[in-house]
Amino acid sequence: MNWELTIQIAEIVVVALLVVTILLQQKGSGLGAVFGGGNDIYATKRGAEKFIFISSIALSVIFLGLSLASFLIQK
Repeated sequence: MNWELTIQIAEIVVVALLVVTILLQQKGSGLGAVFGGGNDIYATKRGAEKFIFISSIALSVIFLGLSLASFLIQK
C-alpha cells in the first residue's frame, strides 16, 4: 500500500470537511458591533453549533497530524 497517496487523499477529505464546518459556523455580531450595534450578552454554544465548533477543532488537529505524517514519510 502506498502510504503517501493514502495520506494525501485523507488530507483532501479532511480539508474539505474542515472548510464545510468553518463555513457552517454562525458569524456572530460581525461588523455590527463596530458601529454600536453589537449585543453585549455572552452566549454559550449549544446543540449543533457546539458540535460544529468542536468538529472544526478536531478536524484541524487531524489535518495537522496528517501534514506532519506526510512530511515525515517524504524524508
